[in-house]
Amino acid sequence: MAKYVYSFGEGQVDGDGSMRELLGGKGANLAEMTLLGLPVPPGFTLTTEVCKEFYAHDCRYPEGLQQQMDAALATLEEQMGKGFGDRENPLLVSVRSGAPASMPGMMDTVLNLGLNDETIQGIIAQSNDPRFAYDSYRRFIQMYANVVMGLDGEILEKLLEEKKQAKGVEQDNQLSAEDLQLLVAEFKARYRQELGCDFPEDPHQQLLGAVGAVFGSWMNQRAVTYRRLHDIPSHWGTAVNVQAMVFGNMGDDCATGVAFTRDPSTGENYFYGEYLVNAQGEDVVAGIRTPQPLNNAKYKEGDLPTMEDVLPQCYGQLLEIRETLEKHYREMQDVEFTIETGRLYMLQTRSGKRTAHAAIRIAVEMVQEGLISEREAVLRVDPEQLDQLLHPSIDPTAEKNIIAKGLPASPGAASGKVVFNADEAEEQHRLKQRVILVRIETSPEDIHGMHAAEGILTARGGMTSHAAVVARGMGKCCVAGCGDLKIDYEKQLLVTKSGHTIKRGDVITLDGSAGEVILGDVPKVQPAVSGDFATLMGWADKFRRLKVRTNADTPKDSKVAREFGAEGIGLCRTEHMFFEGERIQAVREMILSSDLEGRKKALAKIMPMQKGDFIGIFREMKGLPVTIRLLDPPLHEFLPQTDDDVAELAAVAGIRFSEVKEHVEELHEFNPMLGHRGCRLGITYPEVYDMQVQAIMEAACELVKNEGFEIVPEIMVPLVAHVNELRILRENAVKVAEAVLARYAVKVDYQIGTMIELPRAALLADKIAREADFFSFGTNDLTQTTYGLSRDDAGRFLPDYVDSGVFRSDPFVKLDRAGVGQLVQMGTEKGRRTRPDLKVGICGEHGGEPSSVIFCHQIGLDYVSCSPYRVPIARLAAAHAALQGD
Repeated sequence: MAKYVYSFGEGQVDGDGSMRELLGGKGANLAEMTLLGLPVPPGFTLTTEVCKEFYAHDCRYPEGLQQQMDAALATLEEQMGKGFGDRENPLLVSVRSGAPASMPGMMDTVLNLGLNDETIQGIIAQSNDPRFAYDSYRRFIQMYANVVMGLDGEILEKLLEEKKQAKGVEQDNQLSAEDLQLLVAEFKARYRQELGCDFPEDPHQQLLGAVGAVFGSWMNQRAVTYRRLHDIPSHWGTAVNVQAMVFGNMGDDCATGVAFTRDPSTGENYFYGEYLVNAQGEDVVAGIRTPQPLNNAKYKEGDLPTMEDVLPQCYGQLLEIRETLEKHYREMQDVEFTIETGRLYMLQTRSGKRTAHAAIRIAVEMVQEGLISEREAVLRVDPEQLDQLLHPSIDPTAEKNIIAKGLPASPGAASGKVVFNADEAEEQHRLKQRVILVRIETSPEDIHGMHAAEGILTARGGMTSHAAVVARGMGKCCVAGCGDLKIDYEKQLLVTKSGHTIKRGDVITLDGSAGEVILGDVPKVQPAVSGDFATLMGWADKFRRLKVRTNADTPKDSKVAREFGAEGIGLCRTEHMFFEGERIQAVREMILSSDLEGRKKALAKIMPMQKGDFIGIFREMKGLPVTIRLLDPPLHEFLPQTDDDVAELAAVAGIRFSEVKEHVEELHEFNPMLGHRGCRLGITYPEVYDMQVQAIMEAACELVKNEGFEIVPEIMVPLVAHVNELRILRENAVKVAEAVLARYAVKVDYQIGTMIELPRAALLADKIAREADFFSFGTNDLTQTTYGLSRDDAGRFLPDYVDSGVFRSDPFVKLDRAGVGQLVQMGTEKGRRTRPDLKVGICGEHGGEPSSVIFCHQIGLDYVSCSPYRVPIARLAAAHAALQGD
């Protein structure tokens, strides 16, 4: 028969700290603390295998479990010298969850189990304290009714509040024994009234009910959501821990508390925590009473008395345990403890949750203290956490009036006046006003307004929509796909599902890390990147093999990325440059030209502007590679869409309104993502790509000739599906490049490669590699074309796919290894069979997502490229990939 129950305590231990998957984090650590000789109340753990069986067999327990529980309970009775259900010497227990991964507060707990109208008398006789006994009893009824029976917690809580009001007291502990005894009777009567049955008096029935409720809480909504957010598999299940109760609410020599072996906010090496005298554990976290500080390290005048002063002997013992746990686990610990009549008990230890700032400081200082190695320090910091350091965030103490929720598309926090178009955003920015640009969805034409705004809010679009991608590249806060909004451009207002109306000029705050839209200007905290950050990243760079580049379109973005450690540019999108200032008119003039000469004349106006951009970017990236993608979007995106804008263009161009309107309609495409864009434009209008290649090469030649630069421009042709497309465009590019080199009489090595973003290109990569010096996988479009999904529209239903388990995660956020990843791996292998020295990277948004970066390392890519503010995340993830693979 399988072993489902593991005991611990009083020197008898069935498990240890290595058995997290089976015993859960809490059960494994209770066993480990027992092995360390720490004062742990005895108990037993029902394994995660029971949970799996429970869900696999319609909430029925596996055969043999009851016998094993009975045996473990008998052992516990013997250890405690008490009887479960004994009216004179009763054993009470707690029932708590404990998953393999820490999920604080997400699942259910029941305390004081075993109390009934008979055992309460035994507790009174033992403690000589009726008030304590009835306080424990009323807590148990409240918990059992809520957790096990599903009764709304407010129902019994309201009775408690009414009792306090009737007695003229504010705190629970001011109620007398008689008050609490009456309250127990009132609770039971309401229980019967609401649930149609009596409160169970049989402790064994209580125990089975509580165990079932804790296993059941594995699938409650908050636990499901938490697992989704933290990528915890649902098949892991939770363990259940049944442990002898110790009481912190028996009098003034009793207490309960929570502590961290270091400060979880700052990482400072001091004992951080809170406790309460004469209380049970939930009182500390529930905020019913104001907790007291653990020690005098940060004591301020007016603070409540510390445990160090009130219970000095227990505090000294706790301090020793802190040292024992940190040295044993070599990690910052989060501990729970209870003091019963002057005796300290440890109820839990686990690796403590912490901010990114704290995680880095703790890791670095533990290396300096000799507790861990540099390798371990790098692995201790979650790459995704670094986002907290790189963007302002909402002050955690601030009050928030959340009026809508969308996707957390780009982290950070921003406040400003609402504007509904890009031009006004830019104008308000010139007037030193902070604005939030609100759009149904953004397009490349909004780029100037996005740049000017503090943050971007869209009603449509997903995590890799235009708004999301550009915002991350700029380091702007963005909430995308906010379906709670109805945006009315004509009336210049938005209405939320909750009924709030926000007009142009009203102030809102965006929390791009949580996807929240908040009313008013909410206080923020600025990122603080310490010297420890640079130390940790230096260690990470020592271990990683994978290079990290950035996606950057301007000298400013390039500078930011280089400061964050970027090793070049993996994607410079030239189309964003076309929308600035006078350029857009020249671009439109080129599009509207009816012959080649007219197009060349317009392109001649744009060429020096593009060259200036490239000079600025090359300067910022001196000595590093720069990959420049030739024009990618369809031409209609550069043309005006409204009649007013069409009329303005007609006037400037000196042609009739009807002609412009006709041209706009001619260029309209039903599916522009798969239409006349990318290399297809270069084939149809070779003069466009010729101008761009000329601008790139002239910029490089001038810097080499005049400033002694070493530059290797990488010219990238987008959306290639057939080798002949790349062959023709490569020949054209080489012709232009060689002519520029001859004119400047300098030597510049340059490369011509392609973006692999269509399945056909990946499948035929061996043929395409004949014409390519490098491949860069555009995984945004490759995901779209592999799945047949529009990334801008899929945001409406992809969350449902993830919630219902169709997809493990959003494929636009995390690279789909089985499908898209297989194409990347196949394309890389086939390309290198033709050209062994082929340089390969990715430049989609996946380049800054840790699990995707790890995959890129595993299949042997040379680099990843991501937005500037994701560069440190990718560097750390690349180090994790190298260390985990060793």
